[in-house]
Amino acid sequence: MHITLQEGSEFFRGLLLLIRKDQKITEEEKTLLMRIGKSLGFAPSFCTTAIGEIMENKYISNIPPVFSNKKIAENFINHGLIISYSDNEIHKNELQWLRSVAKCNGIDDEWVLQEKEKLILSHHNKKKDFEDLIRLHPLS
Repeated sequence: MHITLQEGSEFFRGLLLLIRKDQKITEEEKTLLMRIGKSLGFAPSFCTTAIGEIMENKYISNIPPVFSNKKIAENFINHGLIISYSDNEIHKNELQWLRSVAKCNGIDDEWVLQEKEKLILSHHNKKKDFEDLIRLHPLS
């Protein structure tokens, strides 16, 4: 799947907005977001600064990202679920954000809830760690 620079920027922006929804940013979230930023072609210094400033950044648009195709949007939601659950819970504000992204991209709400349940079951059964899950949803 090819993601343009503009869509990559929206992808990263959307994940930045997601990690601030529960009013805390964990080390696991930072690590996963750094990895995703790198795979999107962003410099580590840019990613570090963006993550470090997201809680106070009032200028970043809160509008959910809209992607050019459903596959990119689904990939975004899967990455968002993985990041959200990296602290062993998906906060209601995080899930609400991902559901709003789904709606804006024409993705059924039931699909989001099913993906959430699959992620939780997979993690609880110790089938996959978060690094494995990110590898299952490549960006390029």
